[in-house]
Amino acid sequence: MAVRELFLGLSISVILLRGQVLLRPYPQKEAKFWSVSPWPAELSANLRTGAAREAAEPGGRVRWWVAERGLTREEPSAREPLDRLQYFHGRRYLPDDSVQHLEWDAAAGALWARTATGVARITMRPMTLAAKAALFEERVTARHGRLGFVSSSNLDRPGDLSSNRLDPSDNDGLWTAMYAAAECYRYAVTREPAALDRARRATEAVLKLEEVTGRPGYPARSYTHKGDWRANGGTWHWTPDGEIEWKSDTSSDEIVGHFYLFALAYDLLPDEALRARIRGTAQRVMDHLLRHDLNLTDIHGLPTYWGRWSPEYFATPRGSGDGPLNAVELLSFLLVTHRLTGEAKYRAEYERLAGAGGYLKLANRLLELREELNYSDEELAMLPFYLVFRYEKNEALLKQYRAAMDQWWKNIQRERNPLWMFIYQTAWPKGKIDLAPAAYTLYRIPLDLINWSVDNNWRKGLKWAGAPDRHGRRESLDWIAPDERPIMKWNGNPFVVSAGGGGGSEDDGAFFLLPYWMGRYHKFLIGE
Repeated sequence: MAVRELFLGLSISVILLRGQVLLRPYPQKEAKFWSVSPWPAELSANLRTGAAREAAEPGGRVRWWVAERGLTREEPSAREPLDRLQYFHGRRYLPDDSVQHLEWDAAAGALWARTATGVARITMRPMTLAAKAALFEERVTARHGRLGFVSSSNLDRPGDLSSNRLDPSDNDGLWTAMYAAAECYRYAVTREPAALDRARRATEAVLKLEEVTGRPGYPARSYTHKGDWRANGGTWHWTPDGEIEWKSDTSSDEIVGHFYLFALAYDLLPDEALRARIRGTAQRVMDHLLRHDLNLTDIHGLPTYWGRWSPEYFATPRGSGDGPLNAVELLSFLLVTHRLTGEAKYRAEYERLAGAGGYLKLANRLLELREELNYSDEELAMLPFYLVFRYEKNEALLKQYRAAMDQWWKNIQRERNPLWMFIYQTAWPKGKIDLAPAAYTLYRIPLDLINWSVDNNWRKGLKWAGAPDRHGRRESLDWIAPDERPIMKWNGNPFVVSAGGGGGSEDDGAFFLLPYWMGRYHKFLIGE
């Protein structure tokens, strides 16, 4: 049904249109551990000596049992099919997977599980996505802020958040841009000063990347201050004053992220000085590409390895498969620069490349030219598509862009990825898809974002692909909820369901914040 009326409490009603989801509190999983050597005084003797293999929640309709690995929770009446059987294994939920006793605590509304090496208390606390987003914001502030960037958090002691160490990464610009974009949407929805402050700070960090290189229009991947720790690897350069060291060989990932942020911060933040800086930076980057035959050139004057958008590159064996993706990227950069500057030359170059230059035609050859399925490329395609559908008004061109995006959608539609689903929906003025799976994915993203190792190979009934993915990893054909698979950003393969880093890092969680606030901003998600 295209329109339905839902009644909320005391005759308060809201009309939901096609492409909207009414949010509700959803049970979020939390686990607390105790070591059993020596036995903790606060834990019951029965928990120490019991040998129950099952436990039931009040009413008996929900039960837990010891599985081949860890625990299984069964709730036959759950409204979501994937909630009817849920799996708890690995260090996200248990000290180890050898469970020896289960006990339901009615007073606490929690399950106790004794394993070979410890005790876990698992709770499933109803929580709104807004409350969940607040917890994710706390994580970013507590452990992921470095020079305004949202940076990688490595744990010197696996699983121990107090051993957090921030490292610069190849994609500091991209990840920070995506976080800043989330804060732009958040500010547009809530008008909260904290959202504005966070958006400004992260946007300024991204703008600084172009300033530190001393090469107009060429942003660094990342930078550190003199005396800061960083891992070895990559090509680094010092600023003339010797105070800042920056990482070069910048890729298309950064340029895509930067332009995505430039557009949103310019449109949504009420800061004229910041908008002027964004406008100047975007123009310098675009002019750099135009001066260098649509290539991003490093300080040696040659194109970086992945920063190439020229027809000459597309004609090479290495560049042929990149053509459909990079064509959309470059067209979106020109659209954004025209939007920010108002200068007709950027629109003229955009129309030339889209038409006579063959870029829009090339964008529609993905299924013909793609050499392998690369989930990182999906990210680099969908962010530019969003900008195209934000700014392009020519219906003839939009028809071609929709056809191009549909080629990406052939694989994306099975991922239940909220960010890609929301972007896809923006392409269709009257909506096209059911967004309930997008909201469900947001519900099931775990609160614990430590990169624990997760192994789902033992699970019965999973269907597996006949060949490994591009990295040689086994792929599931079934979609597994995010809180039962390894932690990944949206550039990862969601069907690799057995992986992880042994608890050696923690994700910042912007991969949740961005689609959540985008969904709220576009009114795809109603309520909190």
